[in-house]
Amino acid sequence: MHSTPARAFIFDMDGTLVDNMAYHMQSWLSFFARQGLELEPDAFFRATAGRQSHEILAAYLGDHLTREDYARFDQQKESLYRELYAPHLAPAGGLEAFMASARRAGVRMAVATAAPTENIDFTLDGLDLRAEFDAIAGAADVARGKPHPDVFLLAAQRSGALPEHSIVFEDAPLGVEAARRAGMRAVVLTTTLPAEAFAGFDNIIAMARDFSELDVESLFASATV
Repeated sequence: MHSTPARAFIFDMDGTLVDNMAYHMQSWLSFFARQGLELEPDAFFRATAGRQSHEILAAYLGDHLTREDYARFDQQKESLYRELYAPHLAPAGGLEAFMASARRAGVRMAVATAAPTENIDFTLDGLDLRAEFDAIAGAADVARGKPHPDVFLLAAQRSGALPEHSIVFEDAPLGVEAARRAGMRAVVLTTTLPAEAFAGFDNIIAMARDFSELDVESLFASATV
């Protein structure tokens, strides 16, 4: 008898599990303003969402920074973000019911994020969601951020599912591209960007404003070729 292959949902964290990108944006813009850089929010989001913090710092401040500079700047920006977002920390709409439905259907669940460990702890422990996930992969676990597929492939491996049986949830074009390179289908949450920002991707199987618009079995039905 053939056993059914393990299926997995792999969730990006920021902008997906929590609708927090406005707070990340605010903290980045404030941080760069202190460095004398004025940035346009939408263009900045499209260019950076899903990249690791050291990749963003190198892109905007130059790659001459030392490891100590990266660590110091990273700490400044992320603590500013946590301070801004802490009073508003909440799961995305419909998330908990959707995850309960996935759990009942035997779907494994993982988090795959460009966030540093402190932010993963802040979010998952702050929402008491850590125990709901079979696997977590963050910036500390992979060398390259999205659009490279590394973090999604690691999350699938850790949850025991093959890429073709894994569906990614994302809010950023770089994340959808990372899922494509990982051989995974993607569901886009339009928490941060409108649907038209994702034109041209052939791996998107659904778009939704939040998780209340999604159905577990319908997604896997859409994902079968």
